[in-house]
Parts: sequence; structure tokens; C-alpha cells
Amino acid sequence: MTTSTHATHPLADFDIYGCAPGTGDPAALATDTTGEWTPALVPGGVRDSLLAAGKIDHPFYGANEHASDWVNEQEWWYRTTFPAPERADGARVRLVCLGLDTIADLWLNGQALGHHENQFCPAVFDIADLLTDSNTLLVRFTPPMLNRDMPAAALRMMAAMAQAFAALMPEPGSLEEMGGHMSLFPRATSLRKAAFSWGWDFGPNLPNIGIWRPVELSVEPGPVIAGHHVALTALTNDHGRAEVLVKVETDTTGPLKARATLTAPSGRIHTADIDIADGTGQTTLAIDEPELWWTHDLGGQPLYDVHIDLLAPDGTKTDTVTDRIGLRLLTLDRSPDIDGEGNYFRFILNHVPLFCRGANWLPASVFTGATSPETYAARVRQARDGNLIMLRVWGGGVYEQDAFYGACDEQGVLVWQDFMFACTDYPSADPALQNEVAREAEYQVRRLRNRACLALWSGNNEVQVMHLATGQGLEEGDWGWHFFYQILPAAVERWDGLTPFWPGSPYGEPAPQEVFGMLDGDRHTWEVWHGDILGPTREWPTKGDERHYRRYAEDTSKFVSEFGIHASPELATLRRWIPEAELAVHSPTFDLHNKDNPKNKGDELLAVTTGLPTTLGEYVDYTQAVQAEGMAFAIAHYRRRQPHTAGALVWQFNDVWPGISWSILDYDGVPKAAYYAMKRVCAPVAVSFAAGADGRVELWLSNNTTQVVEVPVQVEVGTFGGTERASLCTIGRAEPSQSALIWQGPMLQDVHHYAWASSPNGQFPSARLYAAEIAQLQFGPSSLEVTPEAGGLRIRSHGHSYGVRVAQPHPGITLSDNWFDLRDGDEAFVSVSGADPATLRVTMHGSAE
Repeated sequence: MTTSTHATHPLADFDIYGCAPGTGDPAALATDTTGEWTPALVPGGVRDSLLAAGKIDHPFYGANEHASDWVNEQEWWYRTTFPAPERADGARVRLVCLGLDTIADLWLNGQALGHHENQFCPAVFDIADLLTDSNTLLVRFTPPMLNRDMPAAALRMMAAMAQAFAALMPEPGSLEEMGGHMSLFPRATSLRKAAFSWGWDFGPNLPNIGIWRPVELSVEPGPVIAGHHVALTALTNDHGRAEVLVKVETDTTGPLKARATLTAPSGRIHTADIDIADGTGQTTLAIDEPELWWTHDLGGQPLYDVHIDLLAPDGTKTDTVTDRIGLRLLTLDRSPDIDGEGNYFRFILNHVPLFCRGANWLPASVFTGATSPETYAARVRQARDGNLIMLRVWGGGVYEQDAFYGACDEQGVLVWQDFMFACTDYPSADPALQNEVAREAEYQVRRLRNRACLALWSGNNEVQVMHLATGQGLEEGDWGWHFFYQILPAAVERWDGLTPFWPGSPYGEPAPQEVFGMLDGDRHTWEVWHGDILGPTREWPTKGDERHYRRYAEDTSKFVSEFGIHASPELATLRRWIPEAELAVHSPTFDLHNKDNPKNKGDELLAVTTGLPTTLGEYVDYTQAVQAEGMAFAIAHYRRRQPHTAGALVWQFNDVWPGISWSILDYDGVPKAAYYAMKRVCAPVAVSFAAGADGRVELWLSNNTTQVVEVPVQVEVGTFGGTERASLCTIGRAEPSQSALIWQGPMLQDVHHYAWASSPNGQFPSARLYAAEIAQLQFGPSSLEVTPEAGGLRIRSHGHSYGVRVAQPHPGITLSDNWFDLRDGDEAFVSVSGADPATLRVTMHGSAE
């Protein structure tokens, strides 16, 4: 995290007061002592502050989502009093509000400071001349939808969407749900606020309002460092020498000097003196044997300490900035696919091609200011422990807090960063909005450009593809074009210059042909789960077959940046958030926590895979099993295609509230079965089975390390009861960043057989293949012998056990593995932290509550 030595004083002791719009008087409220004020959480928001004060019930619990709708209809006043900071004569004092959500007016000591309505960039005011010994700051938040008309671009989009999707969403309620989801959001396209605020197909309609990032006073006695950029720009193939850009930006145009020091984790020191003119200066450092930053699967995450002093012409130090920087060279390879069709879309890290195993990151809560640094660190650690190397910050949410990016730097997880635009047309021809977006882009690019984790700037989520779906083209026009093809790429080029920019997600070139194609760029693969949403492709026996995960095998995209299947959270999570009396599958409260539509969409997939559940426990078990099978099937398929496919980002990693969604971690951070299935299939070295074109079974070895892998592989074909077992040992070999076919055998004959591949010495996780849908498999009788031991559970299977799972009755439990299969006689040890192993229940598929 960047720090500066000019004095910074945080303001945190705020109170809040709500009243009807237009009735609040700043002069009266500055001294009001009626007792109607409530302590505010800053950073935070109105609802989480009222919740902490016991003034509302939790909006996530049961059917409470709309019980606090009255919050949206009031204006909210924040008030704090603070002493004047110590400062030298002539020093500048700035009030810096890093995040105001969203339409805000500010007063200091009765004087109006200004107006602000952008959640994504700071409001900054010079206040030195207004300060007294005791100072009162007021911030008024106006309801974001008050008197806000629908922009013409959004009106056109809504009309076109209704017509285009009417034939593609025939299920009862689909268009109504879409209309409810989209009716508020497009009205806000002229307002820079998180798109998911008014609900999405994964989250509630609980728009945040308030001070969601810190407020501070910045005391600046002289020129200050306004920005810095330290990045590796060139690296020899043998990693023996690097060139590092060091750039310093100041808030004044006068001549200055800067001295930059980079200290490696090993203690080696590199220094440079920089002349600054017209507010900027830069130099290049040559570093021998650089200590390189890698994703966690390829190496370590050494971070250099950066120290920059700003010096006046007489040598007086006027400011200092410190930071921690990872040195790496990261590029996006879009060269022709020499052995396939189209072009690559693959990231190259320090000259090593990557297959990006990852997921889409959503805000960790609807209350966007309430997530602690500890929660960010824990969630990113779960991504790392799950063998994920990339998180995509989705464009309908927020640019995340510094703690998130710091955790990704420290734990070796790349970030695909969307700009915050999603799923509709934007009035981009509006000069005022253009100016607002340009300020936002400059701020966010300068804030994040030093992050080792930053892999890509993407213009939006699904704006181009939604625009095309309404029958329009991508020509210049008032739909977002000015943002995605002018303002945003220009900001990335000017303020970063190294991180690649991509116009949107999904996107491909030539546009529009490849915007949703498979020959270039990235794709969102939603034929699974949503079915043929862009028009029928063939006749399907059932809706479940149309939405089945086996369709992933048809996807030959270059990079898949969204795909997913719904699953319920852990049963204990449901019980924490839904009253027991209302906790039944498809009860009104249960379905309220499922924002996708129709509510039985998942049932149709269950009907052709696991069979329909008859109890809540079976619903949890069956939905998690299908999600796990589907995500493992997809990722294994995409990895077998590398380098032609070079990434698979699951939708979605986490949840904004306790709902039934596509997440692999529920809102409480409890992993679903898919998390563990993905952990195995995303291992740097992994094996997977596939059905060959000639009707035979294929076994593949995927290698995402920097070395050639040559490993013994035990292959077994047998029956569930253990009466037949035929095994052989083969040697699998795969080049770095490649997958290789290492064995073929006859197709499994019936519902009693399995194929199993394992490592005799634990070099990769086991993989298995079954011949039929889960409901059709004849596993036969089985039981588990569970022995608690120090630090974990030893589990032995008698008979073939499918979907062995250790219950997680509360958040904070960490398991080394879960939701796995055991053959007859197999034994596994699951390490446990955060709970007494002896208290944890172990079950298997089919034995749920």
C-alpha cells in the first residue's frame, strides 16, 4: 500500500441522520442535538450503520430484503466535528473523500464545498481558509434515483432488449424478472455507481448509500508526490537482467528532483536520481538478477520496498512516498494460433505462457464499504489454496479496496480488472459524463498501475454483446462507444502504458463477428445453465439437456471468462440466514434468495443428472454435486485444449449475500463442493479423462509449470463393488504450458464401471470417469469408517463412496480436501483447522439430511 509522509489525518467519528428529501437544513443540522443521530460506520454505509446500532433487522435474513426500502427514499446526512490540524503557515490543507456513494453535497463550517456524484473517484477540496479551532463537516446524500430521468440511450436499449429477448425467454416470469432487474439500473447509467446496486441475478436490491471509503485531511506544506509508477519494462530471456521504469509525478510544474530507492527482499539496493520538470520525471534502472514476482503456482512473490523522496531545488525534502512493488513482465499474446484457428488470447508472465485458472470476483458484500482487510486476505487466500491464479473484478461491481489488491500481490493471484460498466447502453455522448468517466479512469489507473497482480484493463462487462443482441452494430454512437474506444484506452495508455487494454468482455476481433465468437478474444459461455439464449441451435430432449454441462465439450473459445452452474450453499449457511419455519426448497423465502429466473431452472438440470431432490438436504447435495461435476468437466476440457484455449474463469467466486447462486464460496466464505473439485482439476499438474472421437476413453496430462513433466500414472478400470479391477502403470509426459494425450482405453461399458487415474507418489490429484449420469450409477452398498486424529480426520471407504464430504457447521473451518470419491478400501486424511475434527459429520452423496 502506498504511504506518504505529508501529514494525513483520518476522519472517522461521523453520525448519520435521515429525513425526507429536501427537508434537511445544513445550518440547523450542524448544531442539532435532538438525539436522532446514529453513530456511522466509516468506511461503510447507512444500512450497515443502522444495523450496527440495532435500528434495522439484518436485510439478508429471511424475507427482510425490502423491509428497509425506506432507507432509499430519504436523504442522509453525515456529520463530524474535528480540530484544525497543526500546519505551517502557507500549508495547503485538503479534504479528501476517497469514496462517496453517490450523490453528495458537502459543507464545512456552514460554507458549501461542492457537489459530487461518482462512487469511483475521490472528492477533494482545498479547505485551509475555512478552518477554525473546531470544525463541523456535513455530507448530504440525496436518493440516487430522485428526479433522475432515463437517458435516451437506455430507453432505446430497453425497448430493443424487450423485443429481442421476448422469443428467447419464454418461461413464465422471465421477462418480468428481467424488467424488474433492468428498470432501475438503466436510469442510473448517467450516474457513476455500482451497477449491481439495484439487484442482479445473484443479489438483492439493496443500494448502498454513504461514505464507503476513508475520509482524511491531507496537510501539505510544500510540493507533494501526486503519483509514481515503478514497473519492469524489459527482461532478458534468461531472467538475468531487467529494466525498471521509475516515474514520479508532482502537483507543481516547478523544477524539482526526486531520489528513488528500490530495496530487494534480499537486501540489494538500487537508487536513481530523477529530474522533474512540468510535473513529471522518469528514469530507467538496470537491475541484474532481478527477484521476480510470479503467480503462486510458478514461484514466489518477492516485493521490493520503494522509497521516493521529493526534493526542492535547495535539497530540502518536501514529501516522501513508500510502496511495495513486485517486478514482473506480463504481456497479452494475441498472435495467430499457429496450430489452430484464429488468434491466441493468452497471458505471458516473465516469458512463461499461462493457462489462467480462475474465477470472477464480486464485491464481498452488498455493503461495499464494510469488508475488512482480514476478509479480503482470507478470500484471496482461499483462491490461492484452491489453485486459482486469476480473479476477474467484474464490471458491475466496484473497483476494489486497496486491501484486495495488496492480498493478490502478496499471494500471487493475477487480477483481470474491468472498468465499472455492465450489460446496457451508456449515454457516452454526454460531455459531462465523458468528463466524469475520464476523471474516474485517470484516478483508478494511477491507483492500480503499480500492482504486480494487475494483468488487464477491460472496458466493461457484456455491453457490446448486449448492444449487438438488440440488432444494433458497434459503430460510433451514444451507447458507450466513446468510453470503450476512446476515453478508457487513452487513459490506460497515458497513465499506465504497460498493462494491456481490452474493449470489453466478451470481445473479439474483427468486431462484431467475433464479439461472441470462438476464434479471437474472450467469451462468456452461457449455453450451459441458461441454454440457447441467443437462439436455438438444435432440438433438445429436455430443457435439462439444453443446459447440461456436457455442452462445454463443444466450446473451442480462446479464453473463457465466464461460465457457471448454480448450487446451494452449505446447509448450515442456509440455516444461519433463513428461519427454520421458512427453510424449504422453493418456499417464498427460499426463492427470494435465488435471484435467477425461472426459479426451477436448476431443477431441470437436476432431473437429467442427479434426479430431483425430495428434501432440503438432498437439494444442497445434488446442486453442489452438479456444479462440482460441471466445473471440473469444463476446466479439464479447456486445459486439454491449451495453448489454443488459455484461460477459464468460473462465474462466480464469491457471493454478495447469502443466496443460491453460481458462487463456489458462499457469502460466509464456506466452500461448496465445486471449490474442492476445481482445486484438484486446477492443480499445476493434473490428469483428466475425456471421451475420444473414436469412442475410446482418453487420459490427458496437463502441465502448467516451467519444466517438462514426466510422471508415472496408475490407471485402473474396475467395478464399484471391487470385484473387477484391471490396472496398469504408464509414464505421462507433457511440455511446459501444454497438455498431452498419455493413454487410451476402451469406453466404459455400463453403470457399474469407473476409470481412475492416480499418482503413485502424490505428484498430482486423482481423477475419475463414470459411464453415466450420477442418478444412473449403481455404486452399490458402501459405508465410511471415520477416525478423528490430531489435526484431522482419517476416512476409509468400504465399498465405492461418491461425494464424500465433511460438514462445515460454521464459517472459518479450513479443510485440506472435501467432496471426493473413494474406491473400495481407499483411505484419505483430511486436515482440519478452525474446528475440533471429532465434532464434524462426514457423509456421502445420497445420505444427506
